[in-house]
Amino acid sequence: MTEYLITFNDEWVPEHTTEELREKGTAVRAVIEEMLAQDVLIFTNGGLDRSTAVCSVEAVDGKPVFTDGPYVETKEHLGGFAVVDVPDEETARYWAGRLATVLDWPQEVHRFRGPGQTRRNGSGER
Repeated sequence: MTEYLITFNDEWVPEHTTEELREKGTAVRAVIEEMLAQDVLIFTNGGLDRSTAVCSVEAVDGKPVFTDGPYVETKEHLGGFAVVDVPDEETARYWAGRLATVLDWPQEVHRFRGPGQTRRNGSGER
């Protein structure tokens, strides 16, 4: 199996009413339940909280230096994501398509490099 990241840029999401977001939440939860039932979902989140403190870190002379906020040139913001463990790219595309359809905003699919390092149950077993 191969692990893929399915993600969307928060800037791709148009404004929604509370009712529209509630409907999308219900629809996406159904897709997530399908992923769980098929044992392909490793992890997902409900989106990032824009009000949380954000920092950037870089190495300077071998030591981490933290600064408040993202880099000034940052143009894209991670809106939400799911990590899936599926047999091939076609299956990753299927799940990304399901998410794009129920949410009605674009998704990207990225393959992780190398063999999976995921620990679903904390014991190292999959």
